[in-house]
Amino acid sequence: MSNGPVGVALVGAGVISGQYLRNLTSFPDVRVLAVADIDTGRAAEVAREHGVEVSGTLADALAIPEVEIVVNLTVPSAHAAVALESLRAGKHVYGEKPMAMTTDEAAKVMAEAADRGLRVGGAPDTFLGAGLQSALHAISSGLIGKPVAVTAATQSLGPESWHPSPEFFYQPGGGPLFDLGPYYLTALVSLLGPVVRVAAGTRRARDQREVGSGPKAGKLFPVDVPTHVNALLDFPGTATASATFSFDSAINRRMIEVIGSEGALSLPDPNTFEGPLLVRGLRDADWRELPITGTTAGRGIGVLDMARSLRAGTPHRASGELTYHVLELMAAITESGERAEFRDIGSAPDAPEPLPDGWDPQAATL
Repeated sequence: MSNGPVGVALVGAGVISGQYLRNLTSFPDVRVLAVADIDTGRAAEVAREHGVEVSGTLADALAIPEVEIVVNLTVPSAHAAVALESLRAGKHVYGEKPMAMTTDEAAKVMAEAADRGLRVGGAPDTFLGAGLQSALHAISSGLIGKPVAVTAATQSLGPESWHPSPEFFYQPGGGPLFDLGPYYLTALVSLLGPVVRVAAGTRRARDQREVGSGPKAGKLFPVDVPTHVNALLDFPGTATASATFSFDSAINRRMIEVIGSEGALSLPDPNTFEGPLLVRGLRDADWRELPITGTTAGRGIGVLDMARSLRAGTPHRASGELTYHVLELMAAITESGERAEFRDIGSAPDAPEPLPDGWDPQAATL
């Protein structure tokens, strides 16, 4: 087993790469060795900005022996291909959501990793942040009794008003379900365990959208996915959940509320790492805020946990099994909306273990 910081290469130098690199280059247990992109000029620019010495193509990054984990931040349509190429080069893979475009693609990634004795991990890692970890501790402690029901929603008018190239949000692998659903579904599975079946209704308000900012402002583009999704999730032996994912809503809302036999919890936006976390007892007149503990370091803590677990020989929390389950949920929700029927879920990952008290991204442990 190797010792010392884990070598990482980041593939995909788009908008989200900056958040990852700011964090990964600050963690002493990780060494960012390369930035790669199909646009090598952009890779070089991003590498310089974050003090990474090597930039180039995916092949250039995979050729570096010290790279142990490839962080795959490419567009969703490339996730599976980049993951497979990286695994075949002997690298572990941590990918942005969704894991792949289809469950068949994702199953090939998982099988390749298993055959080679390699790890797969994936975003979102927000469930490891202080807000949702504190919610997990509150539920586990029995603060609200037995969970009975969950209401979750993320509603907006969509990202085209601020994103300069929003077309991919409305192509297969996008939409509010595949773009924002992973944050909510991962949070719920981390709190309540795997889902056994789903049902859904889906709608699409408009066939075209308009780019609202940047050099393509005013350009019309097609909408090829549902833009409003209502889903029902069945957690065995515990709560059921109703979830809304919408890019058609004039009401901006991001919420998860867990109703228990002894009270309720209002969770923070699962696309964040902080609070607030609120509780309300059966006889309380209003919500009260709970203290939160844990890390608020941001995107990349899943990669760090994977790196530390790799050295320790223990399971990492943002696992391939978890990300596969979330992808299967989204695919089944989409199919249920098309067929108007319940869909059973085949995968059943273990809920990830809570982070230990005092887990500190900035502390060197390797």
